[in-house]
Amino acid sequence: MTEDEIYRTSTQYRLWSFTPQALASLRSTTNELAVEGVKSAIQSKRAEVRGEDGENGERANARSVSPEVDCLTVEEEQRLVGYYCLKTMEFANFCDFPTNVMATAVQYLKRFYLSNSPMTYHPKEMMPIAVFFATKTENNYISLGKFAAKLNNTTTEQVIAPEFLLTQGLRFTFDVRHPQRGLEGGFMELLALANGKGQPAPGIEKSSTELQDEMVSVPPAEVNKPQTRTLGEVKSRIGSVHDKAKEILKTAALLSDAYFLYTPPQIWLSALLLVDEPLASFYLDTKVPKSSPMRSKLMITLRACMKTLKSSPSAHPGKDERAACTRIDKKLYKCRNPDKLDLVGINQAQKRDGENKDGELDEKIVKKRKLERENSMREGDDVFGPPLPKATKE
Repeated sequence: MTEDEIYRTSTQYRLWSFTPQALASLRSTTNELAVEGVKSAIQSKRAEVRGEDGENGERANARSVSPEVDCLTVEEEQRLVGYYCLKTMEFANFCDFPTNVMATAVQYLKRFYLSNSPMTYHPKEMMPIAVFFATKTENNYISLGKFAAKLNNTTTEQVIAPEFLLTQGLRFTFDVRHPQRGLEGGFMELLALANGKGQPAPGIEKSSTELQDEMVSVPPAEVNKPQTRTLGEVKSRIGSVHDKAKEILKTAALLSDAYFLYTPPQIWLSALLLVDEPLASFYLDTKVPKSSPMRSKLMITLRACMKTLKSSPSAHPGKDERAACTRIDKKLYKCRNPDKLDLVGINQAQKRDGENKDGELDEKIVKKRKLERENSMREGDDVFGPPLPKATKE
């Protein structure tokens, strides 16, 4: 089984990979449903305040559309989620969590808001649980108490309250495949080529020494830079390219839609092309010959991914961008779903509803939650494929 075939069995490919059109459509649908829910909930609350809470009045109000409720647009939602993704990165760095924890937390937040709107659940309330949950799935243990202590004016109950909401939004799939590991492998291969120990892909008739000699003559990434002339300069160039590409994967790849649109190898190769196209092209030559039809298809995909990475929001937003996000946040204050404001209270109510007289979880609730998880997993093919047929006796 090839690496590509293995990736296609992952939940990331089956459940979290989209075309640009499908991704835009999903976000638009989520926004429309949220707007409908927000207006309905606000109308119901207004009816209660006016004392018009009769059954017929409530249904009529739920169907009406109030022009006074100015809801967020899809673009505003994306801008706000992106801002809190950046805040997630800053918080993870503040806590000295590894890069994989930070990257996984950001992807959890982005995945959650594909099917949920900030108007329903504020990103500020979902951000802590996304980071805390990422520490679990990435085997970087920290107690809930110590984690909550790193947040200002936040209790352990506030951190953990949206946990089940998050797992539902993630469709009970927690595996995130990152491009960083692929970049490290490519970096090691480039160093091996520079040391005369690298091997090309099958079908490419070149020796390790020939590839080493060609590597020295690879044109510089920029016109005004001098040509590398020694193996020491080549190794220094590889190290510099690695550091710059790694930074792209820690910023632009996370803040853009790259994870939804491309595979991890496509992302890290695109980052390599962005930093040093001549060197990246040389590396690709050792894998896929330029004469191969696959090479032209690959380059089309990689250049599209490069465009996505270039268009990523800045990891260091300026004054205007921060002001715009503040304006959206203030607008959100007036169009939040009033039924979803108290996540701690909702979580406690759900627990009470699921408990019997002895304080234990009701069997029906347990079965319902188990069924929800199983249905979510069945939406994609089984990771291990269909059941093996039983052996028949001859």
